[in-house]
Amino acid sequence: ILDTKRQTTANNKLSTILTDANSRISPWLSALTYLLAGNILLPLYFGQIAVKGQENLPKSGPVILAPTHKARWDSLLLPYATGRCVTGRDLRFMVTSTECRGFQGWFVRRLGGFPVNSKRPSITTLRHTVELLKRGEMLVIYPEGGIFRDGEVHSLKPGIGRLALSAESSHPDLGVKIVPICFNYSHPFPSWGTDVNIRIAPAIKVSDYVRGCVKQDSKLLTDDLAHALQQLNYQYDDFAGSPFVQIES
Repeated sequence: ILDTKRQTTANNKLSTILTDANSRISPWLSALTYLLAGNILLPLYFGQIAVKGQENLPKSGPVILAPTHKARWDSLLLPYATGRCVTGRDLRFMVTSTECRGFQGWFVRRLGGFPVNSKRPSITTLRHTVELLKRGEMLVIYPEGGIFRDGEVHSLKPGIGRLALSAESSHPDLGVKIVPICFNYSHPFPSWGTDVNIRIAPAIKVSDYVRGCVKQDSKLLTDDLAHALQQLNYQYDDFAGSPFVQIES
């Protein structure tokens, strides 16, 4: 029992240390990553990428990007479609604690990622996330909680709605917005030459859902987000004849 308690205490301390250290973006690494990914890696690997709805991305204020999650490539494509080259903003990814280990963890942490225990989020992590929103950052939270390759939008986790409402209700007029984003690949397991379709919907204003009952407000917000993602998911573009990146208004 004592060993279990010691291990639990050690894990909590490690989680706190990682969380405190993981929201610092390295300017040189971020710039290099955008350069290599946008000009070499993505153009060489993918066939064609169509991006629609970039005008819906807020250029300032606290934002939560809420994309569907259909491949690990999502996390490389998302900064290219919504990050500093488009909005002038860096993204802060909420990732699982296992993704913040080893060399990958070193890389993720220096690009603004921070860990969360998806099964039991710590108070420290939640406070840190709210603090980022208070500072007007752009966060990325995958609301489905995992990768799904069947082409459907799966049930959303309630955490994203509760987190957004917590930030908005505790800091009136903060102006948190949630932006639904949908990825579609021409193959369930993206390989060389795969085409990508990225659609961005108008932002959802969290303040519209602050009505006094957190549980009901969160459910309504989550339901509306799910509906927006489902609408995006069934809209497809014809990739034929498109350039590498086609930005539509």
